[in-house]
Amino acid sequence: MLTHTLIIDTMDARLAPYFQLNESQLFHYYEPEPGIFIAESAKVISRALAAGYEPESFLVEAEVLGAGALSLTEATGADAGALSPTETSSSAADLEILALLSRYPDVPIYAMPREILRHIPGYAVTRGLLCALRRKMLSPPAGLLKHCNRIAVLESVDNPANVGSIFRSAAALSVDAVILTDDCTDPLYRRAARVSMGCVFQIPYRFFYWNSQTHYVDDLRALGYTTCAMALTDDCVSITDPRLKSAEKLAIIMGSEGHGLSEETIRKADYVVKIPMAEGVDSLNVAAASALAFWELGKNKD
Repeated sequence: MLTHTLIIDTMDARLAPYFQLNESQLFHYYEPEPGIFIAESAKVISRALAAGYEPESFLVEAEVLGAGALSLTEATGADAGALSPTETSSSAADLEILALLSRYPDVPIYAMPREILRHIPGYAVTRGLLCALRRKMLSPPAGLLKHCNRIAVLESVDNPANVGSIFRSAAALSVDAVILTDDCTDPLYRRAARVSMGCVFQIPYRFFYWNSQTHYVDDLRALGYTTCAMALTDDCVSITDPRLKSAEKLAIIMGSEGHGLSEETIRKADYVVKIPMAEGVDSLNVAAASALAFWELGKNKD
């Protein structure tokens, strides 16, 4: 039985994480403890749950729960009772949502009529389900990196779609971890997690902080990594250079969409690496470049 609460007001305090708080406010929700984030769609939410993130509440279309017959004038915001999955819609997408919700009987389920939800910008991509989840405390990167052979390092990449795409490629092409400078988009932001199809929950990640006493390239070298900066310089080497593939531990460093990597990062890296391209084109979007780099430089690539 899926007990839920029907709500028709998007300003209801119980729905504040979904509609009233921005990403920064969600991040600091339980400060000094880790905050919360919102995941969208059953597939993305399922991957977050499988990775051990704890759900705080669900928001679902009322119609999925079989409550679509209730008119807006009948929906008062009071408890709407319990419905069995057998009494609800039988579409594949709805059944996937119902199966997911049934695994968490103690987590509050808030339902809202589709007629209201469809007017909220961006709601269409959620496919009928959202979830508020508790963040995990992240440890310093050194402990994680001791056990990784291939890592991606993102410097100042602030486009959530690119961050999400990079995580998806990292998961698909066997990258062990992703390290981000603290001015990158947070991987758990809604759009980043959605674009990654939940792969942000599958790949371990940590943050380097620019105010550290040492540059992160020096930290990586101290941990045994060969560092390659993806950039164009007079002395850059091709991504097919055999020295890169043979490195036991390799850090693939990529910069922001607009300015690329900082001069200091390029200067400190062991190699500056280019992807050979046709004449007249000198760069790729960072997400596209990451997929090529991960494929070419993967330790286990035939």
